[in-house]
Amino acid sequence: MVIAVLLSSINGFAQIKNAKTETVKIYGNCGMCKTTIEKAGNVKKVASVDWNKDTKMATLTYDGDKTNQDEILKRIALAGYDSEKFRAPDDVYAKLAGCCQYDRPVKTVAKNKEAGMDMNAGQGNHDHSQMAANKDAAQNQSQLKAVFDNYFSVKDALIKTDAATASANAAELAASLKAVDMNKLSAEEHTAWMKVMQDLTANAESISKSKDVAKQRSAFAALSESIYTLAKVSKQDTPIYYQHCPMYNGGKGANWLSKENAVINPYYGSQMLTCGSTVETIK
Repeated sequence: MVIAVLLSSINGFAQIKNAKTETVKIYGNCGMCKTTIEKAGNVKKVASVDWNKDTKMATLTYDGDKTNQDEILKRIALAGYDSEKFRAPDDVYAKLAGCCQYDRPVKTVAKNKEAGMDMNAGQGNHDHSQMAANKDAAQNQSQLKAVFDNYFSVKDALIKTDAATASANAAELAASLKAVDMNKLSAEEHTAWMKVMQDLTANAESISKSKDVAKQRSAFAALSESIYTLAKVSKQDTPIYYQHCPMYNGGKGANWLSKENAVINPYYGSQMLTCGSTVETIK
């Protein structure tokens, strides 16, 4: 059993490119803590966490080109566990099981603020907290605005069955994905981003490298699911409409996002331009 777990851990590390390994202290008590800490920190092929409940030390192995120690520790803090850099939100800590409620080191509060992550903002000076929240919201929106704008440009090209323009717009989308500064995303956006960024990039690049509109539309269907995940946690200036075509992919259907409530189908173009319906409005 131990050998199997060890081999699984080694294989997990082997899948992480540009691997960096660091050891940090994360507070917790028991096996349940270990499960939660590692689940919060792990991202497939990007980051792996191995926490020891006796020493309270965690070994972080991660792709230095895609994430960093702070991003991993933020996710773990948002799950309820303090580290020497980040303090978990008090309400999240309070909801931990009794066996998991470890003795908290007060000194981590100051470090949260130094790192730009005061997880308990709003409990003190409300005016300053609101100003900071407004500033953060503007930064987050600017980080992702180009991503959404370029996605809509790809969608519009596919509506016109214009493979060349779809390819060019997808290349712009891929570039905007690489330009996103994860440190400026909100906690919810960051969690969603880590889940979808690999698929987003792969599908955007797939569309950009193809001149076959059928293949582009297939990749766009997968791309749209990742964009939807991101849109659900992002602040939007105007509503985004999540729409569904029941006919695409042999009747399995596919979704897309649009800035217009009126259905204009990117999967069939002029053949079935208005096929589909709006299934959700994201505000």
